[in-house]
Amino acid sequence: MSENLPSPESPVARARTAVDEIADAYFERSAQMSPTLLTSLGRAERQDEYDDFSPAGLGAQAELAREVLDQLAEAEPVDVIDKVTMAAMRERLGLEIEAHEASLDLLGINNITSGLHQIRSVYDQMPRSTQEDWRTIARRLRAVPRAVLTWFISQTASVHHGFPPARRQVEGLAEQVEQWVSEGGFLDGLREGAATDEGPLDDDLAEDLAHSIEVARRSFRRAAEHLRRDFLPVATETDAAGVERYRLASRASLGTTIDLAETYRWGLAEVARIEELQRQTAERIRPGASIAEAVELLDADESYRLQGTEALRHWMQERADEAVDAMADEHFDIPEPVRRIECCIAPTTDGGIYYTEPSEDFSRPGRMWWSVPPEVESFTTWRELTTVYHEGIPGHHLQIAQTAYRSELLNSWRRHGCWVPGHGEGWALYAEWLMADLGFMEDPGNMMGLLDGQMLRAVRVVIDIGIHCGPELGLSAPDFVGGGDWTYDKAWQYFNHYVFMEEAFARFEVNRYCGWPGQAPAYKLGERLWLQLRDEVRAAQGDAFDLKDFHRTALDLGSVGMDVLRAAVLDLSGV
Repeated sequence: MSENLPSPESPVARARTAVDEIADAYFERSAQMSPTLLTSLGRAERQDEYDDFSPAGLGAQAELAREVLDQLAEAEPVDVIDKVTMAAMRERLGLEIEAHEASLDLLGINNITSGLHQIRSVYDQMPRSTQEDWRTIARRLRAVPRAVLTWFISQTASVHHGFPPARRQVEGLAEQVEQWVSEGGFLDGLREGAATDEGPLDDDLAEDLAHSIEVARRSFRRAAEHLRRDFLPVATETDAAGVERYRLASRASLGTTIDLAETYRWGLAEVARIEELQRQTAERIRPGASIAEAVELLDADESYRLQGTEALRHWMQERADEAVDAMADEHFDIPEPVRRIECCIAPTTDGGIYYTEPSEDFSRPGRMWWSVPPEVESFTTWRELTTVYHEGIPGHHLQIAQTAYRSELLNSWRRHGCWVPGHGEGWALYAEWLMADLGFMEDPGNMMGLLDGQMLRAVRVVIDIGIHCGPELGLSAPDFVGGGDWTYDKAWQYFNHYVFMEEAFARFEVNRYCGWPGQAPAYKLGERLWLQLRDEVRAAQGDAFDLKDFHRTALDLGSVGMDVLRAAVLDLSGV
């Protein structure tokens, strides 16, 4: 390597540089603008507050980004870590400013990553061990109305700037918010689970919490009404973001620029390649079986079945712990605090599966969450083993928690403030294939689950680019769904032709692609770029190539854009 990084086994404290000071100061100032980020970090301050989701709040963030870019223009890097920090900050903050100046940071009505989701999900990471923890939760619940108001100001401004929401996203978000406040929903679950490690809440606190929950319930209920009353009338019937918006969104998700037409064609070819692997695996499950028949056989096989969410959680935890034991030392350098992961059933029923990072001091571990729709009570492990690897180790948990651990090497922005979906989700998908390469997917059922997940991500590339850019770029839908311009119905038919998924989860998926342009393809496209980078380093190093060293070098850089990652890894690898 042209310049080595310290290994996790023998960390060497690196003197902080002027570039680190700029990055640390930026991260701290941006964190103070975001109490929800402070919660994610496990900080104690401002835990009864929310971010300012209004145009003024977004403007303050953009102004801070401009200020930091000006500071970086005067800075000189002293080592490769500084070079990566400067390249990553210029790329990420530059995109943030570009989106802000185009008024594209305002619109946030969708089924997965809206401001309302952020307002709700922060409670998943708040401590609940003591009476004081619950008093803080109660105070934050009373702050929900103002947070919701600031978010709606931005949504109204987005409409005024010519970027109205899509009808499908307004309806979907309103339905989700109504679920949160309904009987048995998130707020009821919060009230029913209110207890400290020592026992029940004090009577006065229980009364205060109940009042605060009703404050939040009224606010969320009004939010759903507001969406239906005021945003449905101005919503668009089309789901397409258009090529201009999509290009910016894609760059933000990947950290590189792609040829949309070439990528669409590659997505179609990747779907065909994975389908052939599925056919081969179906033959292993039962000679002569089609893919659909093999899936039916697996679904009917009781050895792959779990009943109830607690059984799912227990199984997840066992598999996650086994993966830690199998990967540590032999395949990856995993610091001791990173070897702990907690598997949880989410307090919502939206249908998503996600990971949340550990607190800065690791007192709260990294967590893997399953959000289970209310009608889903049975689970098949052949589908989900690959998901455990994706969210846990060697996927997101290894990647994110190890980066968080590297405080002796990386500044706080690199460890906690920079997340690029193409890098992160691409790595997690790469990690799924890696487990197969290492022999952990020999069972044909589990292999079919891996391929089903891979097919899901390949289908995303086709649908996402097709829905949002197809009409402008002349990218026709496949003939078997009707050809011509992509529509939601064609996307739904295409999705269900290739992906075997419960309808509630499937509907969530396709709606997500329509409302979050450029993000869903980041999984498969990020994996493609990770594989290309590995192959490039392997070809250059020949017999000297070591996979464990490659992974250590790449992961120690933290989450950065894919162009920045490639340049840094090639430099560090002497290529």
